[in-house]
Amino acid sequence: MDKLNIQWYPGHMTKTRRMIESDLKQVDLVAEVIDARIPMSSRNPDIDELVGIKPRLIILNRADQADPALNRAWGRYFRERGYSVLETDSKSGVGVNQFSAVIKTALKDQIARWRERGQVGRPVRVMVVGVPNVGKSTFINKVAKKKSAKAQDRPGVTRGKQWVSVDTGLDLLDTPGILWPKFEDQEVGRKLAFTGAIKDEIMDTEALACALMETLAERYPQALAERYHLQPEPDTRGWELLEAAGRKRGFLISGGEVDTERMARVLLDEFRGGKLGRFTLEIPGGTEQNDRG
Repeated sequence: MDKLNIQWYPGHMTKTRRMIESDLKQVDLVAEVIDARIPMSSRNPDIDELVGIKPRLIILNRADQADPALNRAWGRYFRERGYSVLETDSKSGVGVNQFSAVIKTALKDQIARWRERGQVGRPVRVMVVGVPNVGKSTFINKVAKKKSAKAQDRPGVTRGKQWVSVDTGLDLLDTPGILWPKFEDQEVGRKLAFTGAIKDEIMDTEALACALMETLAERYPQALAERYHLQPEPDTRGWELLEAAGRKRGFLISGGEVDTERMARVLLDEFRGGKLGRFTLEIPGGTEQNDRG
């Protein structure tokens, strides 16, 4: 996993940070889209510092691919810390139609103050932030019911800020995905790579797939049994699991060797596409959360 020791902070992300800082004064609430499968690892710790005391909404996106019981647990975790929470699947649109209502509930006191001042027609302005490839642009497109934000299943597509008018009472400010300057915890980087938030081109795909195999064997062994007919023993290494899965799939090359590179790509694609089942790789109060404060 040596290739995870990277400083992945392209110039446009430095620009994004400055953009967020300058645009905060124009918005009433900040909505942060995170991946429900890795709720802590898919949060940029810089966001809390940048946003300060602005009202906040956590959007647990890809909730349809995450463990339902842990979706509820993470919802409680964030609400206890003062955030509003919304579970969504931005591809199908499930949960998205509740967005406007959740925003207005979160800002009901502020909206009441506007009415008292005679600002009845003033739209609510919401900044949408998140790390790359958590489904932020797809979410905005679903909310706005049109292809207003560029959506593509790879990180780093949304480069410039865009205002999107949802209805007469709600405007969204889309921002490019923003990561942090360095991955101090390599486990965070690994989980981001599992979900595709880090470009595969800079990763060792086979090493990443081996790490994912070990994670699934530990937390969701039944998924490996059902999808790849594997029964991992407690100490089975990821490489052995990857090779065994490739053999069962018939991914063989000359000499009867397993094409582990092909199996690695298949595993990552199937995990990201939800074909292996519903997984959450972090639990509230677990070591992942404690490591990041």
